[in-house]
Amino acid sequence: MISNLLHICYPVSFCFHFFSLRPPFFGSTTNPNPHTTPTDPTAEEYHGINGNVSLDRRSEIVQSPNRYELALGPASPTSVSDRSNNNSLSRTSEAGTYDLSSAEARARNGNGNGTLNGNGLHTVDENVINNNNNHSAYHHYQNQPLQAGAGMNGGSGTLRSIDEEIKKKKWPTDRAYFLAKELLMTERTYKKDLDVLNTWFREELTPEDVENLQPLFQYFDSMLEHHSVFLRDLEHRILLWEGRGGHETHRIGDVMLKNMVVLPIYDEYVECHREILQRLNDLYENDERFQQAYRDFEQQKVCYLPICYFVVKPLHRLLHYQLLLELLLEHYGEDHFDRTDCHGTLMMLLRTTQVVRQELAASENYTLLCEVQRDLVGFDTLVQTDRKLVRQGCLLKHSKRGLQQRMFFLFSDILLYAFKSPVTQTFKVLGHVPVRSLLTENAEHNAFVIFGGQRAITVSAGTTAEKKLWLDELTKAAASVKHKPQTQLPLVSVKYCTSSEENLETCGLNNSSIISPPARAPSSRNNTALHVCWHRGVTICLDDHLRSGKNQISGYLLRKFKNSSGWQKLWVVLTSFCLYFYKSYSDDAALASLPLLGYSVGPPGIQDAVQKEFVFKLSFKNHTYFFRAESEHTYQRWLEVLQSATQMQDLKLTSGNNHHTSNSHNNNINSNASTSAQE
Repeated sequence: MISNLLHICYPVSFCFHFFSLRPPFFGSTTNPNPHTTPTDPTAEEYHGINGNVSLDRRSEIVQSPNRYELALGPASPTSVSDRSNNNSLSRTSEAGTYDLSSAEARARNGNGNGTLNGNGLHTVDENVINNNNNHSAYHHYQNQPLQAGAGMNGGSGTLRSIDEEIKKKKWPTDRAYFLAKELLMTERTYKKDLDVLNTWFREELTPEDVENLQPLFQYFDSMLEHHSVFLRDLEHRILLWEGRGGHETHRIGDVMLKNMVVLPIYDEYVECHREILQRLNDLYENDERFQQAYRDFEQQKVCYLPICYFVVKPLHRLLHYQLLLELLLEHYGEDHFDRTDCHGTLMMLLRTTQVVRQELAASENYTLLCEVQRDLVGFDTLVQTDRKLVRQGCLLKHSKRGLQQRMFFLFSDILLYAFKSPVTQTFKVLGHVPVRSLLTENAEHNAFVIFGGQRAITVSAGTTAEKKLWLDELTKAAASVKHKPQTQLPLVSVKYCTSSEENLETCGLNNSSIISPPARAPSSRNNTALHVCWHRGVTICLDDHLRSGKNQISGYLLRKFKNSSGWQKLWVVLTSFCLYFYKSYSDDAALASLPLLGYSVGPPGIQDAVQKEFVFKLSFKNHTYFFRAESEHTYQRWLEVLQSATQMQDLKLTSGNNHHTSNSHNNNINSNASTSAQE
């Protein structure tokens, strides 16, 4: 009876524990009464960090009659500064101490096979993976010494015995199991994303800079403390689901419901994250020392995304929780024993995600403006509160010297076009057209004309569909701005920008007489959407960025190159139109990356001669990669997310006449790549 009471009281006490750790917001002095408890009927109202009574969610955490077959117990505190991520895997249950490492050891029987290539990556023989393809089963075998005769071609008796042993094991095949596993895999990635800023970035800053960004680090401290516990609970539950913990438990709703105690933190973070983004940008623009530290950190391998993207990650995570819960409820029947907890969790989560959806578009737009500003030379005041990035992409500008590749940026009030400097890897603005005076005219083939004042710019798109996108967006932007009050464009914004490009084209872009802005440090990376658009001649809009933020996934996949016979097991993270490859989920830095803009995704064809299940193909020009999932469900989920990340480029496939090839980089990614692949 005492144990049952502990199970019921634990979420409430756990929630109160986190309330007491909440960080103060900018200048806030209101704190909850430390002497009140959730169970005290005379307790004062909880006022949150900012004195907001509406943030009190303790009463929403209801108990289900089906909850907690297993006592997970409170996890030991984990230091957020521990880069090793060596979390304790011990669990206390009603039967006593449960150790995950011991459970995994008991699941291993016999010796396995695998080969190590020259780069330390494991290459798995195709015979090891059966139709179930659960990576947990062959993870152990991959890391064992190679047995005699167990080569990649032909197999051996040892390999056959492993294959037979895996086939005998009845791994879960329920869709709910794979959704719970996706939750675990993506939670691992999310926790490391929090660590990038809270641990790694913080250590690169001076105490003064840390103090200036204290609200960011305090919120991330609280999130990390909570998600470290949540991640261990998920790992424990998946092991039980797989029958490796003494008895099976086929549910995930109770673990997620307990996780909802963190919602008050997110409620307040959603309210203040825009101010955190603005403070980061102000420090970057006004403090040269901070700007240098910011750039230096973005060049480190552990920082695989722009810093401001990590600030928005918590908002994306809540939307992913909502998606997985909706998929679980869609799968469960009305009387499923896990439905009550999942439905209750979703109802609590919806209150926060509704606000997230209202804020996310503006936040994504702000981060994009900041990133474009840092890669753009010749336009100093790009970041404005009322300015929106509508579309960016490559077009071919007609000139006396022929067709010139140009990067066009359509904002809600101005159209800029630029070229990329091969020296600084930044974009230099060549001209601009105010959207208020902008007119367009259709032309032959994929060409059209842009009129602005006394100027006429003729450009060509790669396909007819891409041309239509640009014409529609330009027309819509011009019509929208006419209903707004006219504002004068600050002259300082275009101090390096010429109203005519003819002089540049006559003299040549590398002429030393051209007025150039002060030298700027090279861009931190070339796999961001802006640079990939230039290299591959593609175009994307703000809605594409929003869609990419909602479609993120991570997990183990087997990868094979077009002309190779072996499969490599890699931890793969999909985010921001790019695949990142790791040897293991515990690694801090990616081995390689593959930007997806311009790629097509689908099942392999007959000509590919891939005689395996759950395989999808990524292809761009003469670059082809095959990836193999562990199950039908995992295959469909990866295909769905990848199609969402690449579908905005399907218009490139409607025409074989793609002019944007002059600046394409065709470097294959490989197992020892330390930089991004640019095709």
